[in-house]
Amino acid sequence: MKQRRFGRVGWQVSEIGYGMWGMGGWTGSDDAESMASLQRAVELGCNFFDTAWVYGDGHSERLLGELVRAQRETRLYVATKIPPKNQKWPARPEYRLDDVFPPDYIRRLTEASLKNLGLQKIDLIQFHVWDDSWAEDERWQRTIDDLKREGVVQAVGLSLNRWEPENGIQTIRTGLIDAVQVIYNIFDQSPEDRLFPVCRDLGVAVIARVPFDEGTLTGKLTEASRWPKEDWRSHYFGPANLKASVERAEALRPLVPPGTTMADLALRFILSNADVSTVIPGMRKPRHVDANLAASDRGGLDAGLIERLRAYRWDRLPTPWSD
Repeated sequence: MKQRRFGRVGWQVSEIGYGMWGMGGWTGSDDAESMASLQRAVELGCNFFDTAWVYGDGHSERLLGELVRAQRETRLYVATKIPPKNQKWPARPEYRLDDVFPPDYIRRLTEASLKNLGLQKIDLIQFHVWDDSWAEDERWQRTIDDLKREGVVQAVGLSLNRWEPENGIQTIRTGLIDAVQVIYNIFDQSPEDRLFPVCRDLGVAVIARVPFDEGTLTGKLTEASRWPKEDWRSHYFGPANLKASVERAEALRPLVPPGTTMADLALRFILSNADVSTVIPGMRKPRHVDANLAASDRGGLDAGLIERLRAYRWDRLPTPWSD
């Protein structure tokens, strides 16, 4: 597993990390299988793990804490997220900071995550939604500064709203943000326009999430794919999105290099960009871990293929079903 520098924080993290949303209660999740997958990832050199309080109301965090405590001789980096107090995704410009991240709530939820993890500190705490209208509010700034000085957290990040990669740049420019998590994949190339250059200039680490567009870019979805009503994917892949997503994925098939998969193509597209510090595919089974982490060995794509993939950029705007 190759490693990359995590921005100005200076950590050396695996270029393929681990997204743990699916372990919080997605259809088909199994704790024993989840732990086996996490342990396999560590064996293969993965050392960056991203979870959140809202992933099963702390369930995913507890699984990660168990893993880290059992791997004391291996440096594993723990990233988690503070959910919005109003429990609304994404953040909207009309929401006040008091509605979403009041100072006492930031501290209380950070401490709740720390308790779930069973650790002494959190490497990276992230705001799970964000709106740049809060950028200059000194209340959140003072709170995270206090948490850093107290040693509760080491670094602070933003998890940007879906399809709003520029709604965070003003906050990043305050100099208080160490990392930014953003959707970036073959379809969602827009972070390259303005966000990545700012992060590059300020030494802010980039975490690329949703590398497979919630599953589309694995090449395994069809127009007949269905999920239980309580599964978030049943909402995201409704009539307004499933057909269009599958059609775009099918159009990519001729570009998949022989002997590889569409998922491998998707990961290697992201790894081809030096601005990305780590990419965090969701993985719930050991075979997924083996397949995804192997992309690091194969490295980035050649320049000609990258150029051809530019034509598959799909600029989208937030909608009710994309929350």
